[in-house]
Amino acid sequence: MSSFQQNVIKHKLGLLNLAVERGNVSRACKVVGFSRDTFFYRCFDGRV
Repeated sequence: MSSFQQNVIKHKLGLLNLAVERGNVSRACKVVGFSRDTFFYRCFDGRV
């Protein structure tokens, strides 16, 4: 696995962990400054 792929995975896991810590996706999105659509697109590559 390339370092680029590892960085992408770390980023996605960070977003998902923040959602778990905050209790829901909407709260995590407010912290990061993403819309919910962007959150799901980034975490699941548009495959929701």
